[in-house]
Amino acid sequence: MPSVEVRGTELHYERAGSGEPLLLIQGMSGTHVSWGEPFRSALEESFDVVAFDNRGIGLSARISEPFTIAELAEDTAALLAALEIESAHVVGISMGGMIAQELALAHEERLRSLTLGCTYCGGEGSRLMPRANAEKLAAGMASGDRDQAIRAGYEVNLSPAFRADEDAYAAFHAMAIEVPAARKVIELQLQAIFGHDTSGRLGEISTPTLIIHGTVDGVLPFSNGEQIAALMPHARFEALEDVGHMFWWEQPQRSAELIREHALAATA
Repeated sequence: MPSVEVRGTELHYERAGSGEPLLLIQGMSGTHVSWGEPFRSALEESFDVVAFDNRGIGLSARISEPFTIAELAEDTAALLAALEIESAHVVGISMGGMIAQELALAHEERLRSLTLGCTYCGGEGSRLMPRANAEKLAAGMASGDRDQAIRAGYEVNLSPAFRADEDAYAAFHAMAIEVPAARKVIELQLQAIFGHDTSGRLGEISTPTLIIHGTVDGVLPFSNGEQIAALMPHARFEALEDVGHMFWWEQPQRSAELIREHALAATA
C-alpha cells in the first residue's frame, strides 16, 4: 500500500489514470474508497488522479492529537510536494471542501482549478447538519451495531430518490466496511469542523472555482453552497436538483463530467 510521510505522520494514497494531476480530498469519516469506483474511473480517463486518506483516517497512520482544518490543508500541500506534483486540479467535498478552501488560501500556486462540493465555509449564515439527522447518526454510532450505524449514514448522506432503489444500499454498505473509520478520529474531525471559518476570506481566492451542491443535502444544507457562491462571485455554481450530500455517489458520471469540463476550461 503506497504511503508518504508528511508533517510527522504517514498518509495513504492511491494514484491512477493519465493526464493533468487531479487531487481528491475526502470529507469527515471518508476514505479513498468513499469516492466509489464509477466516479474515480470516470475521472481517471482524463486525469492523473490522486485519492488519499486524511490524517488519522482509513489506511493512514493512527493519531490521537487534535488538529485544525488549516493543518489538514498543510498536510495536503505536503502530500503534493512529496509526490512531486507542482500543481493540481483540486476537488474537495464536505470537510474536504473546507480543507481545499484553506489550501487555496495558503497555497494558491499549487491549484490549477478548484472544485468545492457539498461544503461549508463557517461564519454567520452557515448551517451544519440538521438536528434530526445528527441525532440519527449519533444513535447509530452509540448503538454498537455496525449495520445500524451504516444504515443511518446511508439515510443521511443520500437523497430519498436515490434510496428508493433498495439495491443501491449494497454498494454503500460494502464501501463502509472495506476501510472502517475510527470513531475517535471522526470526533477529532468534527472538532476541527466546528473551528472552521473562511467566510471572510473566500473572496481572496482567484483560482477558477466550481461549486457543486445537492438541493436536498442532509448533512450540510444547500444554503451553504449558495452562501459560498455569494462570497465567490466569479465562481460557477452548479445546483443538483433532488440530490443528497454524496452527489458524486448518486450521479458519478455527471459529477465527473462537471469537474472535467471545469478543469479543462481552467487549463485552456
